[in-house]
Amino acid sequence: MPEPVFRSGFCCFVGRPNAGKSTLTNALVGTKIAITSDKPQTTRRAIRGVVARPAGQLILVDTPGLHRPRTLLGERLNDVVRSTLAEVDVIGFCLPADQKIGPGDRFIVSELTGLRAPVVAIVTKTDTVGRDAVAAQLMAVSELGAFADIVPVSAVAGDQVELLADLLVARLPEGPQLYPDDATTDEPEDVRVAELIREAALAGVRDELPHSIAVTVEEMHDHEGRPELLDIYATIHLERTSQKGIVIGAKGARLKTIGTQARQQIEALLGRRVHLDLHVAVESEWQRDPKKLDRLGF
Repeated sequence: MPEPVFRSGFCCFVGRPNAGKSTLTNALVGTKIAITSDKPQTTRRAIRGVVARPAGQLILVDTPGLHRPRTLLGERLNDVVRSTLAEVDVIGFCLPADQKIGPGDRFIVSELTGLRAPVVAIVTKTDTVGRDAVAAQLMAVSELGAFADIVPVSAVAGDQVELLADLLVARLPEGPQLYPDDATTDEPEDVRVAELIREAALAGVRDELPHSIAVTVEEMHDHEGRPELLDIYATIHLERTSQKGIVIGAKGARLKTIGTQARQQIEALLGRRVHLDLHVAVESEWQRDPKKLDRLGF
């Protein structure tokens, strides 16, 4: 009997904003590596997650949503997506079951045309609609383009998540294991901490404010005299002075809530107690300033 073939490689999830890419990434990896929100453009970098299957190792790359950019930040996010698409072995095109196919999806199909990697269409959020609506969306997706596979999934309910993983692995080239058995991501801890703080800051805000929020971690070190405690100093960057009042809230109540929510997530991630010190600063029009974007990690 021939030995089983082991496959390894990279898969990029692509889709318009709020297509469920990050939630699906977390479900496939089995732990939270990407923050989630109902705000568009929550994901701002290519985040890698490791999925171990009996037949291979799948490295997922969760990317920002492809969109028509209005700022330099938006242009750079699209550049991240396009450069990733050109390098991966398989592409997962996410289309939510609860939204009709629109111009944004057709724009992405045009972006995928001519790429070497096979494209698997993934109908996400199937738990949010009935069976008839899922069937109708599958039919609409099949008419959108020629895909290697079309798979309906619910990351929240776990429906067909493992099936999707196996289908993606089957599209990978033969190759060795790329990451250790216990690896889930190669994201640095300070970056993951900053993202958890941004996730907490995004909750409850609306209009343009979500796009204006960025977070950097300035320091992370053991608390002096209490090595079981980790001190984290981070800055929430905004674009306008008027936004500070919204984030800080009356008598600092909103900022305190952000800190409490973020600290709980950070302690779960790091497995230790955390003292979180948050500062709010204004970086005027940082989304449009190349030097400020560079300094903030974009």
